[in-house]
Amino acid sequence: MRIAVIGAGAWGTALAQVASRANDVSLWSRESEVAASITAERENSVFLPGFKLDQKILATSDLAEAAAGAEAVLMVVPAQFMRLVARDLARVLEPGVPLVLCAKGIEARTGALMTEVAAEMLPGRDFAVLSGPSFAHEVARGLPTALVLASTTEGLAERLSVRLARPTFRLYVSDDPIGAEIGGAVKNVLAIACGIVEGAGLGDNARAAIVTRGLAELIRLGRALGARPETLTGLSGLGDLVLTCTGASSRNHALGFSLGQGHTVAQATTGKVAVVEGVASAHPIRARAKRLGVEMPLVEAVDDVVNAGLSIDDAMHRLLGRPPRTEGWR
Repeated sequence: MRIAVIGAGAWGTALAQVASRANDVSLWSRESEVAASITAERENSVFLPGFKLDQKILATSDLAEAAAGAEAVLMVVPAQFMRLVARDLARVLEPGVPLVLCAKGIEARTGALMTEVAAEMLPGRDFAVLSGPSFAHEVARGLPTALVLASTTEGLAERLSVRLARPTFRLYVSDDPIGAEIGGAVKNVLAIACGIVEGAGLGDNARAAIVTRGLAELIRLGRALGARPETLTGLSGLGDLVLTCTGASSRNHALGFSLGQGHTVAQATTGKVAVVEGVASAHPIRARAKRLGVEMPLVEAVDDVVNAGLSIDDAMHRLLGRPPRTEGWR
């Protein structure tokens, strides 16, 4: 199969490397210098340094060249750029080519999920969602990884999994793409909260509470959007949440850690080339939850800290001072 990977950040580059083991792969980068570096050095020195890439990967900054002849497209651009790139892709992609949505986030301006953005900008196409606990550098190294590939189109996830799965890259198929993608969006916000807890020295008890109660918030929102609880407690929900809330390689966790140590968001992101999706996603997730009548106090607290200047002490006291309630996600 010929696969186009749209987005040459760390995750897109790692997925291109995985896909190239059994497919012809083109890798599109918005930055021409990144494509040139991959072509010349077989390494993405900006976003995924230290990994030699397969010679079969065609790197380009020309979207039409990347899409030419593609039989499937992996969309791996950051969530906040998905609409713009999807608009341009619609002009050059052949009809009937399915999309695999790999970005984890929610559109800040509209509150739309990536499936909703794709349906609007590339109407009539089949799509799947790829999500789950995955650090790009571990995937690129060939370390064991298990993810979910979810689609409502009959047989699509199964067909694509055959082409993408490798001995150390295991894919579980699902027919719940909303559940798969909402976990990936919300966990970014909760990872910031866990990073804050660690950076501020608030203890392991607090981190465990955030992971557990954060999962309850994730399940409440997912259920309101039509997702199944078993998806949200699986790899793309709980699995991804645990990884990003405990793994030092998480960009969202690292930003939260810096905030917990007293830095501002601007200071924590200065000099960073990778996008921290949790900052942009916090407010639209909160707004969408409010429209649905879903309580998400942890997401609200993170939004107020990163986007409204609420102090960490005030956020902590507000959370701990909430009225008593029974445990559960309902």
